Amino acid sequence: MFFDIGPLEILALAILGVLVFGPDKLPKVIQDVTGFIRKVRAFSDSAKEDIRKELGPEFKDFEFEDLNPKNFVRKQLLDNDELGLKDIRNGFDFKEEAAALTEAVHSTGPSSGSSSTSSSDTPDRLRKRDQAEPADPPPYDSDAT
Repeated sequence: MFFDIGPLEILALAILGVLVFGPDKLPKVIQDVTGFIRKVRAFSDSAKEDIRKELGPEFKDFEFEDLNPKNFVRKQLLDNDELGLKDIRNGFDFKEEAAALTEAVHSTGPSSGSSSTSSSDTPDRLRKRDQAEPADPPPYDSDAT
């Protein structure tokens, strides 16, 4: 529950507790807080057991942590690998794909020192097309406007 609190933070809380409550009342306050936390945990555990009893035997393996969307997706999609998702995910090598794409882009660019006609007659799709000005404007249709 308190795994993200470091030793310096615990020390700061202890000093703050001594300053706020005083050294004579601090043990009583700590005892009251721990008792409250125990009561809340007991209430939570009994509520979970009541819900499990009401759901019936078909939900005997139901865990409340599975209601967290991240855990639900992990359990349903990643643990039960009926669809072969791990193989699909591991089959992608993005570095190799990016290198192939970079090579394809660089190979379609103009090569240095060569003439304007390339060995292949395929147009370079990365360059802007030469826009020739139309000789005649398109006809004007007054009925269409």
